[in-house]
Amino acid sequence: MRRFVLAVVAFLALSAPSGAFARGGSYVVDGGSAAERSQVRAALEASSFDWGLIPQTIQVHVAPGGESYSTPGQVYVSASLLDAGRFAWATVQHEMGHQVDFFLLDDAKRATLNAALGGKDWCYSVPNLPHSDYGCERFASELSWAYWSSPDNSMKPSSPRDEAGAMPPASFRALLAQLIGAPNTVSTNVAAKAFAPKTKPKKQRP
Repeated sequence: MRRFVLAVVAFLALSAPSGAFARGGSYVVDGGSAAERSQVRAALEASSFDWGLIPQTIQVHVAPGGESYSTPGQVYVSASLLDAGRFAWATVQHEMGHQVDFFLLDDAKRATLNAALGGKDWCYSVPNLPHSDYGCERFASELSWAYWSSPDNSMKPSSPRDEAGAMPPASFRALLAQLIGAPNTVSTNVAAKAFAPKTKPKKQRP
């Protein structure tokens, strides 16, 4: 009987939606497998951005389709993308970056950011532009890169023309600190290394 109860508890833990607080942020992840949901949590925890600035709980849905996108209060992330592990983290952060836009920016702040990031339109009021021409997309990509400047970040820019390359990360963080009180520091998320003292090998006696 005890084994049966433990099995049921384990099943419910894996199948139920999971809630988490990443740097103060409140979100709930549903759908997908336990491994896919864990990738969402790992992605948000890898970022130095304070998700707690978002004033409401965000619903993150692991969706079977191929697209990842956001609406106010809702994030949809492709399950197949999450299966790629760390490669998916930047996309998760990008979509949560849209929630920062939805809940923390007003028209004046968007205009300031759009000018700084070089967007031609903020967010799809002009149809059919390339993805990288929209300021809201450049903002979300820059947020991912500025607060998780890891070689593993798939949005790492190779030139200022790239979606996340319009501003140096430090300049972007300083601007967000001014506009919304975001942190102006970044965690490298690199494991510390400790070394033994160097010693010379002892000569072996003949």
